[in-house]
Parts: sequence; C-alpha cells; structure tokens
Amino acid sequence: MTSIPLFPLNTVLYPDGYLPLQIFEVRYLDMIRQCIKSEQPFGVVQLLDGAEVRKPVQQETLAPVGTLARVVDWAAPLPGLLQIKCMGLQRFHIVSSEQLKHGLWMANIEILPSDKVIALPQEQQNVADALGALIRTLQEQKIPPEQMPLQPPYRLDECGWVANRWCELLSLSAMQKQLLLSQDNPVLRLELVQDMLTENGLLEE
Repeated sequence: MTSIPLFPLNTVLYPDGYLPLQIFEVRYLDMIRQCIKSEQPFGVVQLLDGAEVRKPVQQETLAPVGTLARVVDWAAPLPGLLQIKCMGLQRFHIVSSEQLKHGLWMANIEILPSDKVIALPQEQQNVADALGALIRTLQEQKIPPEQMPLQPPYRLDECGWVANRWCELLSLSAMQKQLLLSQDNPVLRLELVQDMLTENGLLEE
C-alpha cells in the first residue's frame, strides 16, 4: 500500500491527461514543492463536498477513486504562487485518508490496473474519427502546441485513450466524470462516451 498527499479539486484528471493548476494555499505550496524536488507524484481526487480553497469549519468529502499526477512543468512568477502543469498517471482507490492539522489530506491508496491496450471496435470507430477531426481542426488554427487541449502522442487506435480524451472535452457533470473515471473496462467507457456524443449530435451516423 502506498501513502500519498492528495489535491482535492472540483474536476477529474484522467490518465495521460494534462491539468494546469495555480497553487497559492500554503498546504499545497509545500506539498507541490516537495513533489517537484523528489519527483514524486501526488493524487488528484474530486471534491464531492467542500470548496477547493479551505474555509473555517468546512467539511470536505473526497471521491473514492482518483488519479496520480506528476508535475511536468512549473514556474514561480510571484512569491507564494506556483503555476504547474501536471500529467495524469495511474488511477488509484483510496483505502483510508486523514486530514492533517494544516489542512493537507494524506491517503493510503491501492493502484488500480492501467487500461489494457485494446484496439477500437469497428462500432466505435466514429468516436475516434471525430476526435481526430477535432485535433486536425485545432492544428489548422495554428494553436501553439502547449495550448492544445490534447497532447501527443495521439493514440487514436486505443479505446482507453480515446475515451479519456473525450471525457476531458465533453461538458459532463462532476458525477458523470467520476463514474467514467471509475469504469475499469475501457471498451464500456468508450461505449458510454459514444452514447453521450450521439445524444449531443456530435457524431455522424
């Protein structure tokens, strides 16, 4: 079992996804600096109850499944402010958690298996085609690579990767995003994404 610091947020990080963050709370500044120094990951987990910025006498409830995050780029433009870009690694399940006196959450976790590399079924090929078309459109608009919402390598032939990228792009509720993150079967996750895209008129028949 592994013990890690947690960063509760009102969003979900998926494996191989990228998340920019601005850090200014003391409890997270110290934690992120230590993670950068030691090159160790931290856990991004969704806040089911509570606010990202700590308030007095506030209860925080964490989702049971989160994603390990590694800092891949950072800057300190001002004292007391860190701007970081982190990448999602493996999913994890929280076995137990504890909030320390200064507000930082620590958790004992079990790492969940990574998605199996499964080729796209023909029935879901239109989901990957739509994602590929979106990537090409963004590239044609000359958007700088670092500002692209999706980062290479573009694994458009893998169920899990395609499903996760759409999970990031779609306007889904917090509960929907969490349920999709918790789904262990990448083919089923892709099928659920396909249904959502179809309902929103984003897929060609």
